[in-house]
Amino acid sequence: MAEAVTRSQNSVRKGNFAWIGWAVLLTVGIPGAWLLRGRMQPSPEAVNANAIRSVLHLDTFVLNLADPDERAYLRVGIDLGLTSELPATQSPNAPPVALVRDTILGVLATAKPPDLLTPQGKTKLKDDLLRALRERAPALGVQEVYFTEFLVQR
Repeated sequence: MAEAVTRSQNSVRKGNFAWIGWAVLLTVGIPGAWLLRGRMQPSPEAVNANAIRSVLHLDTFVLNLADPDERAYLRVGIDLGLTSELPATQSPNAPPVALVRDTILGVLATAKPPDLLTPQGKTKLKDDLLRALRERAPALGVQEVYFTEFLVQR
């Protein structure tokens, strides 16, 4: 009988130690996690470097698509998210809209209608546009390509 009482007391002690252990973990763990969370966030400079500061609105594009088997055209509205402030249109530093439109038309002209009908095709098109614009107009700071309308006519 004494052995049963001793086992019962030992299990109570272990239970108390378990609760104490949990209490210590919660007391130290939550503030510790909160401190680590702050260290893991990117610095404001890194966030601001890629922040969209202005949006360049472009007139709608309408063009024939590259498809020898059928006639198809694309009507797409595009806006560009820029990391720099957009200067006034009369200023000498105004965005080179002709260069931007020419670059976009060059990429769009190579698109095939079946590819543009899938979400993956639209994502690839955005990536291709972004890459081409960064190559030809790096000073513009294009960070995002937004489709404001998208229609493929077959």
